Amino acid sequence: MKIIITAVGKTFQQFVSEGLDDYYSRIKHYLPLETHIINEAKSAKNLSIQQQKDYEGELILKSFQAGDYKVLLDEKGQSFSSTGFASFIEKRMQSGIKRLIFVIGGAYGFSQNVYNAADEKITLSQMTFSHQLVRLIFAEQLYRAMTIINKEQYHHS
Repeated sequence: MKIIITAVGKTFQQFVSEGLDDYYSRIKHYLPLETHIINEAKSAKNLSIQQQKDYEGELILKSFQAGDYKVLLDEKGQSFSSTGFASFIEKRMQSGIKRLIFVIGGAYGFSQNVYNAADEKITLSQMTFSHQLVRLIFAEQLYRAMTIINKEQYHHS
């Protein structure tokens, strides 16, 4: 199974980029990982929030392939402990899914069309994080899940 992280907008904070590079290289020891960046609208300041979500949504939907299992990172999604998230990943690995896609939306979230296309929604916290920081937190949790699945010492129960 390949994991794809689709995110809206480029990472512009150096510490986030460095952290992502570190965790992504660690994750790739366990399974194939790909990132897909959706460009924000160039004229975003001239668009309404709904127009921005619709624009980003169209590009997100175009990135999906038939058979993809699509999971949105959304504040209204299902909450997991780290071990519960590892179990979630492991079940998807055993199910025969070829591409597990995690989608991190832009500053305003997702369009209704993206919600409609999603297979599941998960949340990292009831707190709100910048969509830049969510990338780093999620990468760490994905790495943690891989170490839990492989019974390694990174996670302490």
